[in-house]
Amino acid sequence: MGSERMEMRKRQMSTTQETPGAAQAQHSTGNRGSNACCFCWCCCCSCSCLTVRNQDEERTRTSHELQAESIPNCEESPAPTLEEVNAWAQSFDKLMLTPAGRNAFREFLRTEFSEENMLFWMACEELKQESNKSVIEEKARLIYEDYISILSPKEVSLDSRVREVINRNMLEPSQHTFDDAQLQIYTLMHRDSYPRFMNSAIYKDLLRSLSEKSIEA
Repeated sequence: MGSERMEMRKRQMSTTQETPGAAQAQHSTGNRGSNACCFCWCCCCSCSCLTVRNQDEERTRTSHELQAESIPNCEESPAPTLEEVNAWAQSFDKLMLTPAGRNAFREFLRTEFSEENMLFWMACEELKQESNKSVIEEKARLIYEDYISILSPKEVSLDSRVREVINRNMLEPSQHTFDDAQLQIYTLMHRDSYPRFMNSAIYKDLLRSLSEKSIEA
């Protein structure tokens, strides 16, 4: 009995000595794993997040810049001459040919709450001048959101056929994505708004002012 008790005590002491070492080793291994995970999260995940966030900020900034450029307050142009203003009465094409003519017509459209027609036409003209693929895609998206979407307060009036064409073209936007729509709005302004512009106070006052200056000279 005495020898058996001694043997059991030796085994207990041996087990007790081994256990702290094993536990310490396991704790050390666990710490290394924890630190490794922490290192991966800090250096990999956070960098990925920063990269994505920077890309989003850059995309948003570009979008805002393009949007601001797409709605000019007024085209820069010299004051129209009496000859130019008289030519506007000859045809709608001559009116739309010069910045001064477009500015005067746009001022009239604003009084009729249809300025979006001119803004859309001008945005399409600007899109045709682009050659950079990413800029074309971004400008096409802005034009769609501003003038084609039924949710936009500046939505232009287009028939269903033209809208279907635009939706197909938006799958791969190009400089000519809105050509059919631009022609339809041009025709609408020509037939509907242009005759009223020619009889408006805006046009008549401008014509009279230039005529008086011509007489005085």
